[in-house]
Amino acid sequence: MAKLIYNRRRFLGTAAATGAALASPAYLRRAAAQSGGEVNIWTYNNFVPEAFKEQFEAETGIKINIRLVDDQGKQFNLLAAEQPNPTVDIMTVAGHRFLQFIDSELLAPLDTDRLSNWGNINPTFSESDWATINGHKWGAPILSGMEVLSYNTDYVTQEEAMTWQTLFSEEYANQTAYIIQDMMSIVMLMKGYDGNMVAYMDDPDKAAAIVEEAKNFLIEHKPLVRKYYDSGAEFQQMMINQDIVLGHSWNGPAAALINDGFPLGMTIPNEGSYGFVYTYNIANNAPNPDNAYTFLDAILASPEIGAAMTKASGFISTYKGADQYLTELEKKSTSFPEEQLANLQFFRAEANELKYSLVDPAVEAIKAA
Repeated sequence: MAKLIYNRRRFLGTAAATGAALASPAYLRRAAAQSGGEVNIWTYNNFVPEAFKEQFEAETGIKINIRLVDDQGKQFNLLAAEQPNPTVDIMTVAGHRFLQFIDSELLAPLDTDRLSNWGNINPTFSESDWATINGHKWGAPILSGMEVLSYNTDYVTQEEAMTWQTLFSEEYANQTAYIIQDMMSIVMLMKGYDGNMVAYMDDPDKAAAIVEEAKNFLIEHKPLVRKYYDSGAEFQQMMINQDIVLGHSWNGPAAALINDGFPLGMTIPNEGSYGFVYTYNIANNAPNPDNAYTFLDAILASPEIGAAMTKASGFISTYKGADQYLTELEKKSTSFPEEQLANLQFFRAEANELKYSLVDPAVEAIKAA
């Protein structure tokens, strides 16, 4: 297994280097004369390709300081605690969590006129309804993904993986894992409810009852799960070690294993699932806003960079033409049959205050049960 991980890192480094070298040297040299200092970024693992980071620093004089995050809630709490003088310039917020950050005045509206490469983003992402709030753009879409049911194809069939019920079956007891907060939405969907909770904004009692039902379901099935996990890397390692053969995951970590040659499959089950978009956002009162815009414009510079981000993270690039720089296997690991895509819904933010006020305490109750 060590060889598998090593080969993946070597391959991704080569791919990222190729993407960065092709993508942006001319642009970065234009920025170098007027730049310097640093830019502080909170983001997920592999969202800034290492070769791009090295080139950006060399050609602009701007040092990139990355703090890895693994949870939107933790990032929100940390940013809120630091205001009005945050240490971060750019963070990675999922589109369905925008309102929480915006209403707390933690994000600055994005000035797309300062981004000459904004047009390189597929308008499906950059111009969709969730991307504009209160008349402003709040983030640059970089990667898209979805919650999937991932399975070791040596032990689990695709037919079994077409229903979330298999994740809670006695047959795979203590061979499964999932992120509790994310599974709350999935369980609500399994039971025929709106996991976004938009349908219950005018009926908070109904919303509370639904969350209670989902919470009790997960507590009832707690003896069957091997582990509640937090990060994609943890999910990957459990799969590689065969600690689990079945798990809820984001498609990015699963795709990375598929591209390694690991016998993994993933489905959007019949009961449905949720998709999302990751964006780069500028913090309100960011200490280095000019450097933040320099970084954003550089990383949006070309489809090769988008492809390098997909290769490293496994998530789907939002950049126009990025798929031209992916192998057939990489394309396979970032696509789904039309009949499965029909099961997909996108996370919505309108009811987030209601939803997370109920879900967050429920998650803690499940952990404590």
